[in-house]
Amino acid sequence: MHELSIAASIVDAVAETAAAYPGARVKEVRLRVGALASVVEDSLQFCWEITTEGTDLAGSKLAVRKLPVVMHCAACGVDSELEGVQSFRCPRCGGPAADLRQGRELEIEAIELEEAEEAASEPGGRPVSERAACARS
Repeated sequence: MHELSIAASIVDAVAETAAAYPGARVKEVRLRVGALASVVEDSLQFCWEITTEGTDLAGSKLAVRKLPVVMHCAACGVDSELEGVQSFRCPRCGGPAADLRQGRELEIEAIELEEAEEAASEPGGRPVSERAACARS
């Protein structure tokens, strides 16, 4: 179950970014996960709960946006979304898919923070987004 090490790496990266905003609370972490990243979302969500427990990220939400595999066909000259990951052939001409444009991502897309003084004065607070990138695993 490599999702545990992935969740731990994300927690480390988010905690490092959030440290630049003293007193802010992490509300949500948004990920982009490609179909070829070999990540089981349910396992990742379970591991998120474990790795954030007892940290400043405890209670934060992990939102995963799944990305399909997109290939570029040199013969057709177009990008196409593949139906699945069993066949890497162009859906238009049947040619082999050698140029993958999307599907291997495992990136932190955004971190939603709630500022400390706003959280205390206004229910819900005003979100502050921070973009960060996470190295591919």
